[in-house]
Amino acid sequence: MVVCGLACWRCRWLLPLLLGLAIIMGIIALAGRGWLESESEPYVQQASLWESCTRGEDDLNWSCESLMDYGWGRAAAATYLVGFVILVICFALAVIAFSIEVLRFNFVRGIGGLLFVVAAFQIIGLVIYPVKFTEDIPLTGDNMFSWAYGFGWASTVVVIGCAFFFCCLPNWEDEVLGNIKPTYYYSSPERAPYLN
Repeated sequence: MVVCGLACWRCRWLLPLLLGLAIIMGIIALAGRGWLESESEPYVQQASLWESCTRGEDDLNWSCESLMDYGWGRAAAATYLVGFVILVICFALAVIAFSIEVLRFNFVRGIGGLLFVVAAFQIIGLVIYPVKFTEDIPLTGDNMFSWAYGFGWASTVVVIGCAFFFCCLPNWEDEVLGNIKPTYYYSSPERAPYLN
């Protein structure tokens, strides 16, 4: 029976795959216009990480204002973007780390440390945005932080999970490299009479 957990060499591509998923979710968050949206009709408010758009109830055209005119808008975008760039670097390093035959475990732990930095940057951006947005931008109607903002948080949660696994992976070095001999447990029947 073969058990393929996270510490199994055959499953080494699971962590880079999860980092790739976090990158995809980060791209959706960076490009999506659904950071803040009107909750119900009429849809008169819509915002991304970069701009806030409004329109009248009978108007079809959106009137947009750049959030980069605000210090907090630049700070939120910069921190999330810096975290995203470091995440892409961590993904490349993870692919390199797991491609070579001799896995350098200190290198893997370093990737885990960088992923914690990524999570810190992304969390800062994701917290600054809603707090300052609701303070400085006049909201029309009922609004909610929507799908693109959710993808930003999902990317951050995946990054935090991967960071823990990258930091803990060196603890299973022997299992990953196959240096442990299997342990067999034998339960013998009652001792034979001639052994007394």
